[in-house]
This record gives sequence, structure tokens and C-alpha cells, in this order.
Amino acid sequence: MLGREGPCIEMEAMIGQGLAEKTFKTDAEGLKEMQECGVAAGLAAAFSAPIAGALFLVEEISFSFKPRKVISILAATFSADFVTILFFVNKPCLYLPVNGYLPVKIYWSLPLIGIALGLLAYLYQYVLLSLKPWFSKIKKLPATYHSIIPFVLIIPVGLWNARLLGGSHVLIDDLFNNNLGLHQISSWSFITIPILLFMIRFIFSMLSYGSSVPGGIFMLILVLGALLGIICANLLIKVQIIAPMYYPHILVISMAAYFGAIEKAPFTAIMLLTEMVGTIQQVLPMIITVFFAYYVLDLLGGKPIYEALRLQMNYHKLN
Repeated sequence: MLGREGPCIEMEAMIGQGLAEKTFKTDAEGLKEMQECGVAAGLAAAFSAPIAGALFLVEEISFSFKPRKVISILAATFSADFVTILFFVNKPCLYLPVNGYLPVKIYWSLPLIGIALGLLAYLYQYVLLSLKPWFSKIKKLPATYHSIIPFVLIIPVGLWNARLLGGSHVLIDDLFNNNLGLHQISSWSFITIPILLFMIRFIFSMLSYGSSVPGGIFMLILVLGALLGIICANLLIKVQIIAPMYYPHILVISMAAYFGAIEKAPFTAIMLLTEMVGTIQQVLPMIITVFFAYYVLDLLGGKPIYEALRLQMNYHKLN
């Protein structure tokens, strides 16, 4: 239950390194710049989000944005996006068209959603960073074969619902379009079903990552954010705070907040979801919710997840 976006970023960074070392014969500074361009281009290609790709590089990888690098980084992101358009038409791989503004009168609920998502973002970070120590305690099974554990356990889940497996682009589409019809259910299933789906995705994604199965956590975070958004939206609809037509608004806003908190990359989160949605109508609600989620995680001592993982694995920053 891991995504392909993380490996896409890694492969683009390696392409940048290869060009720097083999083609352009650059110095150490040029090598870093080519790697950074590859990172930004990888995200831009994965989501058709060139601006988010550049912001991701600043907030999560290099932690700096030197003016002289702006042109090369933007050239890399926009060219990567253009190539994907040539092959896959002018539509993101995860297109979430949300139209209309969220009513101002329900903005008071956004801080509450942000606080809840911030707490759950800290839980995500805590579990993810604890996986390597936990798996290292498994002595009877060599680390090379740890992937057998999630492989065996996930078979029943795949037989029950294959849409839950992999990066789950299809699952997000179903949730966004309300193909499950959850908020129309009269019983408590409108809340128990998304909670169950969240727990399945959370547990098995952690098992997959902890066992060193190849894959990224980028899409995983967005999927979990979508499920949490559904829980929030269904609750607000059931108590008649919002109309069902605003269901996708809460889903998209929650995805941005959960992602922005875990990654500690608020600008990337807001821009990524804005480029997915295709309009700026949800920017203000996203800013409010992302702010509270980010602030809660910061108060709890959360760190940027990629930086924390890099330190855990003794990797060095690009700069």
C-alpha cells in the first residue's frame, strides 16, 4: 500500500545526478543543483503540479531557494509537466475538480478540523519513525525477507477490495465522487466505514514501509487525508452544518491540511491541492486548516517527515 510518487522523485534526482556527472561534468555545486532540479521535476511529473514541485524542493529537501537557481528549477518542473501533457493529455493523474466557494459561515469549523488533523499527523509521524526500531527486533526473520509479512497479511484485504491496494488513485476518485454514498447512509456506517478504511490503509501502509517494500509515502498521506476528510465531511453533513454539495470541499481541504502537517510543508500542500483542483476558490479554507494542523504538530514537536527519515537513515541533505 505504497505510492509511486516517492520513487518517481528519487529516479528524477538520479537522472539529474547522471546528467551532471556523465554529460555536463559539473562540479559539486552543479551536481547538487542538478539533483535538486530532478527532485522538483519528479513531483511535477507525478502530479502535473510544476509550482508545487518547486516549493516541495524548498520546504522538504534543500531548505533554501537561491535566486540564481530559480530559472533552472522552474525550467525542470515545467518541462517535466509538459512531457506528461504530451503523453497523458492536459489532465493531472489525480484530478479533483471542486467548484464554488465554501460558505464563510462555516469557517469556524475549519480550525477544529485542523486541530484534529494535526493530532493525527503527529500520530502518523510517531508510528512511521518507530517502524525501523520495531522491525529490527524481529530476529528470527532476516531483514531481506521482512516484506513477506505485509505480503501475506494483505492478501485477504486485496481479495475483499482490490481498490484499497497500491497508491489508491482509484480509491480517492471514488471517495471524491462519493461513489460509496457514505453520507447518505442513515446508520452509523457513514462514520464507521471510512474509519475502517482509514485503519486498514494506515496499518498496512506502515507495515509495507517498515518492511522496506519499495514505494513512497507521498500518495499514502493524501489517501489518508482524503479518508479523514470524509469523516469530517460526513459528520458536518449529518449535523446539518454543511450541505452535501460541500462534501468534496472538506475532502480536498483535509488532504491539504494532513499533508501540510506531516510534511511540514504548508506552501507545497496548498499549491499541490490548488493545482489538482484547478481553481483558487479553496485557497483561503486550505490556508486556515493547514495553519492549525501545522501549528498543532509543531507544538507536539513534530519534524518535517523527510528530514526526520533522512536523519534516521544517516543521509545528508543535498546542500
